[in-house]
Amino acid sequence: MPVDDDVLSSPAGVFEMPAFAEGSSSLLEATIESDLQIPETDREALIAARRGPGLFKQRVMQIERECRVTGVRNPVHLRGSHCKPWRDSSNGERLDGENGLLLTPTIDGFISFDNSGELIVSPAHAPSLNRMGVATDRIVNAGTFTEGQKHFLQYHRDSVLLRVAR
Repeated sequence: MPVDDDVLSSPAGVFEMPAFAEGSSSLLEATIESDLQIPETDREALIAARRGPGLFKQRVMQIERECRVTGVRNPVHLRGSHCKPWRDSSNGERLDGENGLLLTPTIDGFISFDNSGELIVSPAHAPSLNRMGVATDRIVNAGTFTEGQKHFLQYHRDSVLLRVAR
């Protein structure tokens, strides 16, 4: 059941930096661009890194509308979470919306899903999730995934969740 997002509303940017359209400039980007103590190539890399997460979340939001576990819909309270981690992804996969799910910060990094949408919780993280109020002993069916999401979730189950559980 979706959570009433009005109860959770907060000013934009409290929990995460707001997403900016590709090619636009934020105050942070303007500050980086004008800081001549930072070498030019480093400035460009910092700006690209800043834009990447916002663009990724926008692309995930073209597929996802809410957190599949908590039902939270307010984008301020959601993260675009990679199924195949940034460090393991090609440049294209890093910004591919199908490589992500919208999740609340309390569950991001602790879970996965099977292809039918059933929640998988790492046994190593179940106690922490329970202390945060996330019931791990109930069946959660998150619905269906795109074929691309299934591909990236398979990687997550095989390579990420197993690493975390060790």
